[in-house]
Amino acid sequence: MVASEINELIAESGCDTEEISDGYHTFGELYAHRAELFIALCRRITDCEEPAASDLSSVWRTLRHSDGSQLEGWFVTGIGYREGEQITYHLPVEKWADTHFAHTLDTAPGI
Repeated sequence: MVASEINELIAESGCDTEEISDGYHTFGELYAHRAELFIALCRRITDCEEPAASDLSSVWRTLRHSDGSQLEGWFVTGIGYREGEQITYHLPVEKWADTHFAHTLDTAPGI
């Protein structure tokens, strides 16, 4: 069985995917933990950066993807601007204030 088939079965079951567990942690807990770790990494990078001539941090955030689309309830936070060299994650919009240190963009840089 491939991942897409598993995802389809989960969706059809109507179960809350955030409550699926490996016996130790739920997906919801793991996703929340990943978000906190990424925010901490971004904050640390920002703290260590030398002030640049452009005053742009390598850490950014935006509500819109590079094509202008957006996912309701989510925003994108990224490290780096160069195409193919970025690290990005969607984060819950409730975490927006936690990323106040990031440079806010109208849209994400191209990927």
